[in-house]
Amino acid sequence: MNKEYTLPDKVIKLMEKGVGIPNPYSVEIGGDVEIERISGRGVVLYSGTKLYGGKTLICADTKLGYEAPVTVVDCQLGRGVKLGGGFFKGSVLLDGVEMAYGAHVRDGCILEEEARAAHTVGLKQTILFPFVTLGSLINFCDCLMSGGTDGKNHSEVGSSYIHFNYTPNQDKATASLIGDVPTGRIGHGTVIAAGTICRRDCPEGGKLLAGGSDAAVEKEFYRGLYCDVGRKVRNNICYIANLLALKQWYLHVRPSFFHAGEFGRELREGAIEKLDMALKERLKRFKSFSENMEESVRIGRDILNGKKRGFTLDLEEELLNNWPRLEECFTQKLEETTALEKRDLFLDALHSGGDVEAGYVKAIQSLDDNTLSPGTEWLQAVVDRITQEALDAVPLCK
Repeated sequence: MNKEYTLPDKVIKLMEKGVGIPNPYSVEIGGDVEIERISGRGVVLYSGTKLYGGKTLICADTKLGYEAPVTVVDCQLGRGVKLGGGFFKGSVLLDGVEMAYGAHVRDGCILEEEARAAHTVGLKQTILFPFVTLGSLINFCDCLMSGGTDGKNHSEVGSSYIHFNYTPNQDKATASLIGDVPTGRIGHGTVIAAGTICRRDCPEGGKLLAGGSDAAVEKEFYRGLYCDVGRKVRNNICYIANLLALKQWYLHVRPSFFHAGEFGRELREGAIEKLDMALKERLKRFKSFSENMEESVRIGRDILNGKKRGFTLDLEEELLNNWPRLEECFTQKLEETTALEKRDLFLDALHSGGDVEAGYVKAIQSLDDNTLSPGTEWLQAVVDRITQEALDAVPLCK
């Protein structure tokens, strides 16, 4: 006996709104998905698309699942987003983002305008500025990467690249800052050659980092014992300070651009939520790292020797004991009271000379150096103040 199938109510309502669903029987819409948060203008859900979560938001002209099935859980998708196939959860993808099939995007990611990725790319707790381009077969987690000025002058990660920060001591102490928030260009011009394992910082930019497949060096490993703690602390401070500066940008600069489009307020709220998630994650990992110093000091007293022994132990004890003061530097809202004159000067110039209706990318591209300068100085002042206050809490790490 043939069984007659009926379409779920939410699929029918989406089609009535104008959402294109070529094969409606293959689409699944979760019970907590709010139809009102999905645009009816130009949105297409191809076969195998699954939408879940009350926070899911889809703006106009977004296309999901053209290459392979797509699952979206509590993500906010801007206008013209194209997701070829994969799994996306707890992240924001702003206007014009494109990712090919096989993507795996987990919680806490922000992909800004026109960021792109080829097939089989994994992201988590990652922020990509406009025009960042990722190749294929990439794992790119726990980092912030600044973009460029347009599709030609941009930051790019080649295929088969792996970025991770999981250490032999089983922590994720330090995320990577590739570029920065105030200028978006610090460190640009750096090329990491294929086959290179990069473990050092290169903030100055314009460098070629290359290294062969040197033979492995055998040495003793003591679980729980840390090395180069000062560098890890400084990098954590810098990363968190940049996140706080970026949040200020989203609070004060981005609103006009978000509000100009459909679902703008909801999209902005989603982005700020992801920034808060990123800050919470970094503070959690940093605190865990500082607590591990107790064990490292204990082991170090038995293992370490030489001139650096005393300094290393003192530094680790300082981080362990001063964590409450250090954490306070990131939570006392210093970023909200820093360089306000520069901020307001930039905002006035932006609203008087920038074309908000043209969209975020074009408006920022249209600004001259005189207009951009106070904005850069404002964000840099935020980063510098938080960094200085934090380093004052752990002076041996300077």
